[in-house]
Amino acid sequence: MSLRRNALLLILLTGLFAIAGEWSVPLARWWCLPAAVLLLGLAYEVRSLGGIPVGLRLATSERWLLGRRHRLQLTFRQDGSDVSWIQAALSAPEEFAVEPRVETLKLLRGIDTSTTLEAVGRRLGSRAWPSPGIRIGGPLQLAWWPRRVTADCTVTVVPDLLARSGMTRGSRQTGEQTARLRGGGTEILQLREYRRGDPLRVIDWKASARRGRPISRDMTEDQHLEIIVAVDAGRASGLAAGEVDRLSLYVNVAARLAQRAAELDDAIGLLVFAARPLAALAPARGDAAVARIRKMLSACLVQPGESNPVLAAARMRALTHRRSLIILLTDLEDASATEQLVQAVRLLSPKHFVLIAGFESARISALPAASTREPLGAYRALAAVDYCNSLAGNVRALRALGAAAITARPEHLDQAVFEAYRGYRQRRRV
Repeated sequence: MSLRRNALLLILLTGLFAIAGEWSVPLARWWCLPAAVLLLGLAYEVRSLGGIPVGLRLATSERWLLGRRHRLQLTFRQDGSDVSWIQAALSAPEEFAVEPRVETLKLLRGIDTSTTLEAVGRRLGSRAWPSPGIRIGGPLQLAWWPRRVTADCTVTVVPDLLARSGMTRGSRQTGEQTARLRGGGTEILQLREYRRGDPLRVIDWKASARRGRPISRDMTEDQHLEIIVAVDAGRASGLAAGEVDRLSLYVNVAARLAQRAAELDDAIGLLVFAARPLAALAPARGDAAVARIRKMLSACLVQPGESNPVLAAARMRALTHRRSLIILLTDLEDASATEQLVQAVRLLSPKHFVLIAGFESARISALPAASTREPLGAYRALAAVDYCNSLAGNVRALRALGAAAITARPEHLDQAVFEAYRGYRQRRRV
């Protein structure tokens, strides 16, 4: 129970009459009047509210995209009184980012009253949404009385979709389409006159017989890449990256990249690793491969141990037997972790092309340029300078080995990876 304004006024009158009664004998018993009114009023509210049940219904989409803002609708209903007032404490489980608030609603008899709550899913998996705590106001406005309501609602957070990421707006750009270049593929690009030196296997004998002269075939070039995306699920991946953690950021990038690779008929595989490889999928093409990758990503959890990219590199070498594009989504800030990344690059680079993408904190990067007059601010600026120098040094060390290393802010990491992927296809680097 929580007292309201009318009850507080009665308590104040009780106290004032009690004080006045100490100075004036005729007023000695007057404090009993407001106290009695308060007690009788509270008893009346308890009795009158006993027959007013409050119902709740939660409605939202069954699947929420990781890191995206979604809306939950809460609908209240009561059939016991002409008018009732309730207060609902709107919140969310800890796996969701939300600004909690208390909503005051007016409920009319037999009429649904709704309010909405916006939240962002920060963790993968299914969660039962808890019913909000509510309290109903008494008819005399003396107190708020708690009520229990129940509503079944389960929200499943899944990796984000490419169509919602803004990466597919407009038409495809040059280099994003399946190549139709002259090469040694299996599909005929065109027929042409025979040139001296053409191998016998390119001669189209039927066309040559029809035309009475040698005719050669130009074949399309098979420009299908093999890609393996490695997602770091170690302890550092649980650190914050905007509204989500780093693992969620990596999962979204991997899920979107799988969709793009399927559109371009590239084969894509997945490796989730921490102290050891946790799960792996060999490169494959098509929507079925995307579905398997999304299912595996949906089960990703932050692991307590440190990551070991060397063991992950050894596992990736066994996943593919041809030259592939290896995309490592991991932490580039820790110098000790970068030493293992260097070993992983050396293990992969003789055969594969390696791209390492990591997180860059915009807030920390802005501290060195920020003006400050406090000693603590100066120390923060020095720490930020050390952070920026360490990150840049780690990137240079990886690039010196021939790997591509990029860092970006959380909201731009997927775009940076997509741009690099597009560049490799355009230049046919893989």
